[in-house]
Amino acid sequence: MIDVRTDREEELLTSLARAAFVALDLSGEAEVEAVFVTAEEIRALNAHTRGVDRETDVLSYPALSEIKPFTAGNYPFDTDPETGKVGLGSIVICLSRAESQAEEYGHSVRREVGYLFVHGLMHLLGYDHEREEDKRVMREAEERTLAACSLARGE
Repeated sequence: MIDVRTDREEELLTSLARAAFVALDLSGEAEVEAVFVTAEEIRALNAHTRGVDRETDVLSYPALSEIKPFTAGNYPFDTDPETGKVGLGSIVICLSRAESQAEEYGHSVRREVGYLFVHGLMHLLGYDHEREEDKRVMREAEERTLAACSLARGE
């Protein structure tokens, strides 16, 4: 089971995280942090951590160097001693970008926030989109997860 630590949209993000675990056939106890920031904050974070001086919609900061079953035995130094959950890392979402992209793509802000969160989560879980085949696999996993929470394209 996976839990989400966040200050907004907790129910949505937790549902999406759990749907992703099911879609990807993952097991164990894990948690992820989701933070919502302004355009200025994400631009500064992007410049500081990636050397890219521009605003982006989502940033992911993985805590794990490899993905294996989420147990304290597999991640003795990445497990919170109070919760027993493996920390996957942090996802930072720019809410104003989510709002403008939702309008641009013609769907709800809820769907766009959900997509950005799932996209970030996939990065925390080791997925990337550098090669076309990897992009296809990642995109399919994202869409399965979103559909499981009634956030498929057009919804």
